Amino acid sequence: MRRLKEHDLFLKPEKCKFDVTEVIFLGMVIRPGYIAMDPVKLAGIAEWEPPQMVKGVCTFLGFGNFYRKFIGKYAQLTRPLNDLLQKNRKFEWTKECQIAFNVLKAKFLSEPILIMLDVNKPFVIEADASKWATGAVLRQKGTDGEWHPCGYLSKSLSPTEQNYEIYDHELLAIYRALMEWRHYLIGGNFKVVILSDHKNLTYFRTAQKLNRRQARWSLFLSEFDLGLIHVPGKSITQADALSRQSNEQDEVDSDNKDIIMLPE
Repeated sequence: MRRLKEHDLFLKPEKCKFDVTEVIFLGMVIRPGYIAMDPVKLAGIAEWEPPQMVKGVCTFLGFGNFYRKFIGKYAQLTRPLNDLLQKNRKFEWTKECQIAFNVLKAKFLSEPILIMLDVNKPFVIEADASKWATGAVLRQKGTDGEWHPCGYLSKSLSPTEQNYEIYDHELLAIYRALMEWRHYLIGGNFKVVILSDHKNLTYFRTAQKLNRRQARWSLFLSEFDLGLIHVPGKSITQADALSRQSNEQDEVDSDNKDIIMLPE
């Protein structure tokens, strides 16, 4: 109340709740230290029938996209459904579409919980990539001493990005994660630890020849106090296993001119 008064903000008593342990805000249930999906929004998920046309797919994905930060490997899971939205493609509800639909419904009904972010505590990012998508998990240590997820990030690769080298795919996964959670990570009191299964990424912080795209990424990464740790792929359990199927046509990447980037 003091802060509201300091900034000349006013509240309507009938829209306020006091002395409660949880509150529903913008489709989220906020509890002390945790955030979850609004069960009211999830009430009809179990009875949601498979879409019969593109409009129905858009409606389902629109709902899913709102809560995607709660779902790991979201880009991988929704790929068969997103493929149905391609222009001039005949609508055909395949076995893969039904599997994706069922898995997503099950994940929503499991009511995953994220811990509330605390900018005064250290963060760990798990990042990984395949030829078709990138994924990342932002974690913080909870009161039980375990590292819990604060958010998930999963994005498909464009046809041009699919032509990148494996090294660049892994680097893009890190770039996207830092871009997504930049407002939490930049200027913090702790080094941002990044776990990756690509050993050669340590080479990125040394003197080398970079193309223009890599140079832009390097300049962006220099804004953060980063600690890069290599871990075996099997240890990155929630950021890996991204999409392994694609029918997209490759495009030529024209952003490969080399430049020299010196270390910090």
